[in-house]
Amino acid sequence: MRDPMEKFLVDEHVNTQIYNTTYQQLAQLQFNAQLTHILTTAALLLATGIVLVLVDYIVRNIIIKVFSSVMSRSKKNLNERLIANKFFSNLSLLILLMITQAFLPLVFKGFPETMSFLEATLNLLIAFVTLRFINAMFKTGRDMLEHKPGFVDKPLDSYLQVVQIVLYFIGGTILFTVLTGKSPSDFLISMGAASAILMLVFKDTILGFVASIQVSANDSVRVGDWIEMKKYNADGDVLQINLNNIRIRNFDRTVVTIPTHTLLTESFTNYRGMQQSGGRRIKRAVNIKISSIRYVEHHEIAEFRKIRLLHDFIDQRQEEIDNYNAEFLSDNGDVLVNGRRMTNVGLFRAYLSEYAKAHPLIQKNSTIMVRQLAPTEIGLPLELYMFTDGTGWGFYEDAMADIFDHLFAAIKFFDLEVFESPASDDLRKLKLAIPTMEKANSTEQQLEC
Repeated sequence: MRDPMEKFLVDEHVNTQIYNTTYQQLAQLQFNAQLTHILTTAALLLATGIVLVLVDYIVRNIIIKVFSSVMSRSKKNLNERLIANKFFSNLSLLILLMITQAFLPLVFKGFPETMSFLEATLNLLIAFVTLRFINAMFKTGRDMLEHKPGFVDKPLDSYLQVVQIVLYFIGGTILFTVLTGKSPSDFLISMGAASAILMLVFKDTILGFVASIQVSANDSVRVGDWIEMKKYNADGDVLQINLNNIRIRNFDRTVVTIPTHTLLTESFTNYRGMQQSGGRRIKRAVNIKISSIRYVEHHEIAEFRKIRLLHDFIDQRQEEIDNYNAEFLSDNGDVLVNGRRMTNVGLFRAYLSEYAKAHPLIQKNSTIMVRQLAPTEIGLPLELYMFTDGTGWGFYEDAMADIFDHLFAAIKFFDLEVFESPASDDLRKLKLAIPTMEKANSTEQQLEC
């Protein structure tokens, strides 16, 4: 249904009357018929230009501003997104092009070839601006939805790109129809013939589209997840998921872009489960020097009982040991390897376990374990396995450092040593000690002689 202005302008009687009136006014200047016809067209073109400028001014500065002002009072964020996506700009341009199309029969009467060319051009421009207008609406919808709790972690960019592809396909069909004058079915038939080439050209886009659907359906990756893909040196938060690639911001502030379909073909680690659990795992070992491991003497047990965290453990363990030895050890009790006895490394392991359970930065409802690993050439690994009561990077590092600070300071109370490779000071002391030892040996040999 045509608006009143367009109906008025395309009416043949009104059109002819306006043209004839203008022509008769200019004919009074005594020019020949052809020049008068050209001047009439030029005058109508100038008048049309003035009308379009006025319409554009009214649309941009009055109607749209009033509409934007009213909307900003209730939905300021929506108004800002509409402006940012050029919704109003495309709307005003679309209105201007439609009015221009309505004025064409009036201005270019008597120029059928020019009229035909301009109509085709305007049809293309209207189709192009209409697609941009629709695209601006979808982009605004995307921008509004990405702040909603239910959509904040969804790959909305991928969905938007699918819609844009459909819009571009429709625009291409309209362009083909206007330029060739053929029906859209002919274009679709030609596209079917070239489908193999199109699949090759848009291979990554098709793979990315399938990957986006599967990622969303399986909920394997969301925007904001911390993922790690060592093959691509990616270790950080997901910023964006679209049809072709995923943008990941590493913790060193660099941004890595990887193809979307690699989420289906490559392995990756998603730390979302860790973040949702509220705890981050500590799994670190300290190597105990094996030569420092020994049995605990009876007089030392009394000293260890003074440690608050070990008091109950020592009482319980000593009772178990005494009962066992009384039942199975009848003689040779003075030999240390006979029967069961407490060791300094065992007490230290029990102390670390109790210390971790009482630590305020460690989760109490998760696994807490201090275990021995297989001995190596650098000592006996004593591994601490537990979860911090928070997932922040800084919090995690502080909690782990606090525990190991205490571990290294407390290990001396158990007469244990941490394995260390020789440092420069050790080698320097050894170098100074060798001449002294050689001199002492030489003196002993001389005395013997």
